[in-house]
Amino acid sequence: MNKQILLLLLVVNTFCTQYIVYGQGKKSEIATHESIRLETDKIFERLVQIRRDFHENPELAGKEKRTQEIIKKYLLDLGLQVETDIYGYGVVGILEGAKKGKKIAWRAEMDALPNDFPDKSDFKSKVKGVQHGCGHDIHMAIAIGIAEVLAKNKKSLHGTVYFIFQPEEETFAGAKKITENEIFSKFKPDEIYGLHVTALPVGQIMVKPNEMFAYQKEIRIQFKNTLSAEEVKELTVKIRNSLVRSKNGSKPWEIQSITDPKIGLTNPNTIFKDYLIAEENFRAYSKNDVFRIDAEVYETDAARLKNIIPTIEQVMKDNNYASHLLSIMYIKENPTVLNDPNLTRSSINTLDNIYGKGFVTPDYGQVPYFNDDFAYFQQKIPGVYFLLGGSNFEKGIIAMNHAPNFEVDEECIRTGVRTFSSLLFQKGK
Repeated sequence: MNKQILLLLLVVNTFCTQYIVYGQGKKSEIATHESIRLETDKIFERLVQIRRDFHENPELAGKEKRTQEIIKKYLLDLGLQVETDIYGYGVVGILEGAKKGKKIAWRAEMDALPNDFPDKSDFKSKVKGVQHGCGHDIHMAIAIGIAEVLAKNKKSLHGTVYFIFQPEEETFAGAKKITENEIFSKFKPDEIYGLHVTALPVGQIMVKPNEMFAYQKEIRIQFKNTLSAEEVKELTVKIRNSLVRSKNGSKPWEIQSITDPKIGLTNPNTIFKDYLIAEENFRAYSKNDVFRIDAEVYETDAARLKNIIPTIEQVMKDNNYASHLLSIMYIKENPTVLNDPNLTRSSINTLDNIYGKGFVTPDYGQVPYFNDDFAYFQQKIPGVYFLLGGSNFEKGIIAMNHAPNFEVDEECIRTGVRTFSSLLFQKGK
């Protein structure tokens, strides 16, 4: 046998060996995601009950003691290592896979809202003036479910997964405090992920690179208390008109339109991009010789943020009130959720490869009014924040956060657990 034939046989043998190994790996991967699906279905009803218990027993930011105890016990029973000295009533469950890999974090919020809105559910809050009206009860149930599913697939799991149950999100304090904790810096996650249930159709998962929400700023304008009530009213209208910007006269402040297929987030021509929203009714206060106006604004374009205060100054000048002006300042400047572009694209590709092309819905806009302190994690670690649909319009279930009759189709728990268990499993490799 000559050398050329020997070389050809060697190449063919190498190719066949690689193909067999790849095929076996692919089969193993498919089997794992099928296992994830089956495990999710198996625990779904239990997760629904856990969610309903959280819903009936909500706790405000900084008071999540009962919630912490429930989560801690659940994670310990799953065999996870548990850390509670992270900040406040926070909990971190640590799941170490049997195989080497990356450190991946998943965040879920714990706190409820201070309100007494109408609630159509049969498992209403037992705590007067406190409700899970934002969906954090759903988020916790999903995170617990992912922890259980991945724990049951521990032998094939790569790397370490940190389940961060975060307190005090509604006050925009918890994430920042956790990232400042020495324990968190010792974890050093490579990537972090999270989600928020919203008014999109149940089962829909939406994401985009970069900003998920508009930049949220609160402005304070102070001037001498020398203007009449009518002059102040007229001035605030002029300030608002000078700030507001939208596409072709659209109304991006009508947040209920985010689900509209013609103008909502799923449409490339959505009205929810390239806008600036200012509150219609500025809040006015008078004290001694100072008159103060406070207002929140929402801007989609980071480059235009620097124009807001000069624009207000110009309005004051144009209306001959410059001599009355004392100061203009921001009294609140929370960072906004900023998805890492490379990580976002790779996450979309990962989920599309597992569940079929187009599984993840593209997001073409930025949601107004809402924000999330998940942004503080993203300042330290590359991260991706997803929107998870919780509405079922046929059943009259509308998951519009912070609104009366906020309701969630609990099927989104199944979607969330299955989808993001698969994502974290793949991301650990």
